[in-house]
Amino acid sequence: MTDTLRVAMAQLNFVVGDIPGNVERILQAAKTARDQHQADILLCSELALTGYPPEDLLLRPSLERRVDKALQQLKDGVQGIALVIGYPRYHNGQLYNMAGVILDGELIFEYAKQCLPNYQVFDEKRYFVAGTQSGTFSFKGCRIGLSICEDIWHSEPVAQLKEQQAQLILNLNASPFHAGKTYVRQQVLAQRAQESGAVILYVNQVGGQDELVFDGGSMVVNAQGQLVFASAHFAESLDCVDLNLASGEVIPLQPSVPALSHEDAVYEALVLGVRDYVEKNRFPSVVLGLSGGIDSGLTAAIAVDALGPERVKVVMMPFRYTASMSVEDAEAQAKLLGVEYSSISIEPLYESFMQQLAPEFEGRKADTTEENLQARCRGVLLMAISNKTGALVLTTGNKSEVAVGYSTLYGDMAGGFDVLKDVPKTLVYRLSEHRNKRSPAIPQRVIDRPPSAELAPDQKDQDSLPDYADLDRILELYVEQDYSAHAIIDEGFEEAVVNRVIRLVDINEYKRRQAPIGPRITQRGFGRDRRYPITSGWRAGE
Repeated sequence: MTDTLRVAMAQLNFVVGDIPGNVERILQAAKTARDQHQADILLCSELALTGYPPEDLLLRPSLERRVDKALQQLKDGVQGIALVIGYPRYHNGQLYNMAGVILDGELIFEYAKQCLPNYQVFDEKRYFVAGTQSGTFSFKGCRIGLSICEDIWHSEPVAQLKEQQAQLILNLNASPFHAGKTYVRQQVLAQRAQESGAVILYVNQVGGQDELVFDGGSMVVNAQGQLVFASAHFAESLDCVDLNLASGEVIPLQPSVPALSHEDAVYEALVLGVRDYVEKNRFPSVVLGLSGGIDSGLTAAIAVDALGPERVKVVMMPFRYTASMSVEDAEAQAKLLGVEYSSISIEPLYESFMQQLAPEFEGRKADTTEENLQARCRGVLLMAISNKTGALVLTTGNKSEVAVGYSTLYGDMAGGFDVLKDVPKTLVYRLSEHRNKRSPAIPQRVIDRPPSAELAPDQKDQDSLPDYADLDRILELYVEQDYSAHAIIDEGFEEAVVNRVIRLVDINEYKRRQAPIGPRITQRGFGRDRRYPITSGWRAGE
């Protein structure tokens, strides 16, 4: 029996479906933990072999064979350290979300996740059968229990481990980011540690996976529920702690990483979401329309921080309604960021379309059709550049606009990834100011001027929409918290405004179904989180 147990926590960025690549990452981490840090145990994240969430890859007939092959590679490749990893595995014809312990060529212990989340972005009951038993194993004189992600959010799995006298609980996670979640995790871990009297090591994966962003933020709490170590957010890390088996004291071998502010956390989530979507899908670069407005300005800054200026191209596409200020500010920001810049007028394209459509439009007054046509001219140009160069088109619509349909199908919605899709307009302003505190990235005039789509003379967003502060609060209550119209009105908002906003949200579901994905940063984003029927007779005010 040793006096101290050293555990390394591998906070890694896995690629969903890349089982061979993920095995290599795990093997390298195990060898580094063993040889450079003299660790006894390496703890990896939930479903590390497949990456999370693998979705319907779990239904592929070859899954069982691939996972078994990967486990054998790990058994053959890791000696002298206990490896704790997550993976999907069949037992008696049923698929479980598993955690296993590999030691010196043998799989010495397995645990099946008991609490399967089936809410928000999670749908694990579609794939997995819930485990029914907890379990502990002994290693170097320490009684260790395993739990997987959602298990730690419920008291029963921890109570079972307490009955089995677990001194240490290893919790494997794939917990996606939303603003404020770090504090909630800490509170949950503190409560479970106090209930169990055990030290808890919480390891989370990091990286972007389509619209989900995993922030890492692995941590350790002692048996009294005190946070004794915190890993970095939004970055890979390999961190070690020592557990004194006699006293239960936890000794980190490196200092904790300070918590991020709200704006820092959201900004880093967006940067990581863009970087991993581009890198993991092997796009050489990105292109976006830079209008001289705040949404495209912030999107360009995020793209540069994610990929570097050499992989970002911006295009100004002016029209007769485009203010000279917009042209000047777009060019100024392109120079500020050091990105490739070009300007292509949409005037001749628009006129050609109008000429061809004249017989169809005869006798009809001008309306939003002509405005949308401008946006669609711009969409055609960006998609053509994308087709020719391979660059991913980044769209620039924010959550407020996406919610109420203040966007044009096949126009400004044309593209592959919407960086601000889950960012309300008021937060767009805060993030822009915040980014400029690091270094100049967005001209101040872009932030200060009233927002406008510039699709009509002297057009302003607030001509068509409520004040953004009111709009964003109504949307938060309706979209993220499921308030009824009556409940929102009771919060002090005008009935007519509330009913109009809700109606716009409801009737624009068809647009959102055709919109590009974007990184999720709130507790409820459009897409995986919020799935409403397009055809519906539901009345939100009732």
